[in-house]
Amino acid sequence: MLDAPGNPGWQQTLTQAWTRRGLLAWLLWPVSLLYRLLVSARLALYRAGWLACARLPVPVIVVGNVVAGGAGKTPVVLAIAAHLQQQGIRVGIISRGYGRSTQACLEVTPDRPAQEVGDEPALMQQRTGAPVFVASRRVQAAQALLTGYPQTQVILSDDGLQHLRLGRDLEIGVFDDRGVGNGFLLPAGPLREPWPRHLDLLLHTGAHPAFAGFQGQRNLARQALRADGSTLALADLAAATRLGAGAGIKPLMALAAIAQPEAFFAMLRAQGLTLAKTLALPDHYDFGSWSCNEYKGYSLICTEKDAVKLWPLEAQALAVPLQFVVPQAFWQVFDARLEALLSAHTPTKTLSLAHGHKTA
Repeated sequence: MLDAPGNPGWQQTLTQAWTRRGLLAWLLWPVSLLYRLLVSARLALYRAGWLACARLPVPVIVVGNVVAGGAGKTPVVLAIAAHLQQQGIRVGIISRGYGRSTQACLEVTPDRPAQEVGDEPALMQQRTGAPVFVASRRVQAAQALLTGYPQTQVILSDDGLQHLRLGRDLEIGVFDDRGVGNGFLLPAGPLREPWPRHLDLLLHTGAHPAFAGFQGQRNLARQALRADGSTLALADLAAATRLGAGAGIKPLMALAAIAQPEAFFAMLRAQGLTLAKTLALPDHYDFGSWSCNEYKGYSLICTEKDAVKLWPLEAQALAVPLQFVVPQAFWQVFDARLEALLSAHTPTKTLSLAHGHKTA
């Protein structure tokens, strides 16, 4: 493992502390009580109407989690967007665009650098072709999206369970194998808000769910992508790397700027790939200090999210998409809820999700 630039050891220490109620967690517990007080007071102000919640003319679906760190929200958003598009529903996506270099409300377009809009929004626009807007205030992003694309029928919010300013019609909580960790709030634990709390649907992305909910299946695609859109089967790549330097094949170096890079490396190895080196980078790393020459002796392989920033610098890098298969039982409940929401927002039409068409 190579050292990760900008990834201080205290972050790893804190993440490990969040898995159990050890000494460090208990030392930080008094601070978490103050955090709980602030979160509860803010929620009370919204419930009392002292802070306004903006309602939009179309259904808003928030896909988020209650713990800090990635749990697989973006693959879930992509799966839901694809599901809606297959039903002929016009969907738009909003996001904060975490880690971007700009602050303005922006539309994510193919010609706009990922550094300006965020790697995940850039990936979502690339994969879905749907309108995607980013803003620090998700209400602003949603309003800009509806202004630019007034025919939008559903808005998907990538993250934002705690962004109470934006009214929502359906909340989907995403969890991985960590569940809620040690059950403490930040900074003593990973919780962003007190748990348990109501969620309309719970979706687990890990192999070992910590509590009840729908369980999906997260895995790597069988093919890696090149910057020009061509593909390379992972089985062929594994066979080539086994031949080694004697056949003129460069050793393989995997890199990942995600919340849990080791999980990605493990998935690559499970596909038979021999990784000569791995590089764990901070989540949403902007590659501003990336040096191609430093790693010119290796063939690079990365996540699809990282590729939107890496390809302009290293066009030969390979990207492996992460796929998430949602169980059919989830879709049955989701479609029933969404049909009711769409009917409520468009009372003159009845939407048949089961058959993927609208009837007047």
